[in-house]
Amino acid sequence: MVFGFDETSMAYDVSRAHSADVWFLKARAWFWGITMTVAAFCLGNVLGALNVNVFGFLVELVKSILW
Repeated sequence: MVFGFDETSMAYDVSRAHSADVWFLKARAWFWGITMTVAAFCLGNVLGALNVNVFGFLVELVKSILW
C-alpha cells in the first residue's frame, strides 16, 4: 500500500473526489509508472549482459507456430 491507498479505497466515483485525492491518484500512477519503467530497463540490461535474446526467441516461436 503506497500513499495510503489500496484498490478498494479507490473504487469510488472519481468525479466526486476531492482535488487532493486526485493528486494522490496521479502521484501513485507516476510513482508506479516510473518504478516499472526503471525495473524493465534494468531487467533488459541484465538479460542483455547474460546474452539472453528474448525477441529472437519470440520470433522463432512465432515462426515455428506459423510455418
